[in-house]
Amino acid sequence: MKTKIKFRFWTVLRNILLAIVAALVIWFIFSNVMTTYEQKKYPAIGKLVEVDGKSMHVYTKGEGDNTIVLLSGLGTAAPALDFEPLINELANNNKVVVVESFGYGWSDITDKARTVENIVEETRTALKKLNINGPYILMPHSISGIYSMYYANRYPEEVKAIIGIDSTLPQALEYFGETVPTMPKYLSYVAPTGIARLALYLTPDNFLPISEKGTYTEENLRMTKAISSWKGYNKNVVNEANEINNNIDKTIDMTFPHDLPVMIFTTKEENVNGDGKSNINFYKAQIQNIDVHNLVTIEGHHYLHWTHYMEMSEHVDEFTERFK
Repeated sequence: MKTKIKFRFWTVLRNILLAIVAALVIWFIFSNVMTTYEQKKYPAIGKLVEVDGKSMHVYTKGEGDNTIVLLSGLGTAAPALDFEPLINELANNNKVVVVESFGYGWSDITDKARTVENIVEETRTALKKLNINGPYILMPHSISGIYSMYYANRYPEEVKAIIGIDSTLPQALEYFGETVPTMPKYLSYVAPTGIARLALYLTPDNFLPISEKGTYTEENLRMTKAISSWKGYNKNVVNEANEINNNIDKTIDMTFPHDLPVMIFTTKEENVNGDGKSNINFYKAQIQNIDVHNLVTIEGHHYLHWTHYMEMSEHVDEFTERFK
C-alpha cells in the first residue's frame, strides 16, 4: 500500500512539473510571437541611424536657436516616450532631440561595453550622421549626468550648457559615502524569456509613468508597455548598471567648466543627514563656481518630468535667455 501511495505521489509531482514546464514553453513562444507582432505594429517614431553596424533611434521635435538633447536614466525602457510631455513643452521654443542609447526604446542591442566613452561616442555619431549640429544643451536625467559631465569635458566646443534632471554626478557617491549595487547577469534574460511581459501583465503600473491621467496618451502607454516587454533589463541595461563604478572612476576628477552654464532640477526634500549632507547641498557645491548657474527645487518624484514638465520648460526658457 505504501509503495502504491509513494508511486502515485511521484506520478502527480512529475505531472505537475511537466505542466509547469509546458506552461513556461507556451508562454515563451507566446511572448516572442507578441514581440514580433508589436515591433511591426509600433515602428520607430523617429529616425534610425547606423552606429557601429547597429541601428540607433533618434527622435526630434520643434525648432529654435537651442538644440536640447535629452538623455535618459538607467532602465528607462522607452526614453522618447517617457520624455513626451517635456518634449512637447520644450519644442515650443527649441529643437528637442532624444537619443535612445543601445538597449533602449527602438535602438538595437549592442555587444559593446556600456562605458562612458562608448555611450558618449555613440551619441555623438548618431547626432552627426543626422546632421543635428551643436553646440548642444545636454539635458540628462539621473545616470546620464555622468555621461554629460564626460561629454562637456571631452568635447567642450560641442556643449552649450547642461540642464540636469536630478542628475547623478561623479562625486555623489564619495560625498554621501555610498556604493553602487550591481545587477546579476541573469536579469538580462528577463525580456527574452517573457518574464518581463508577464510582470507587465501582473503589475503594469510598475512600468508606467506616475502622472495624472491624460498626461500621456493611451497610444504612448501601449507602446511603453510593449517596449518594456521587449527591452526590460536586457544585457545592455545590466551591463550599464555594472559599469557605473568604472564610469565614475573615469570622471571623478571632472567638474563643470566655470564658463559652461549649468542648471539642475532636483527634488525639494532636503533629507539632511547628521553631517549636513543632502542632495540640495551637494548640487549647490557642484555649481557654485560656475558663472551662469541655477538650482531649481521641485516637490516630486525622481522622474520630475512626469509631473512638472510645464514648470521645467518655463525654467529652461528663462535660463537659456541668460546666455542667449
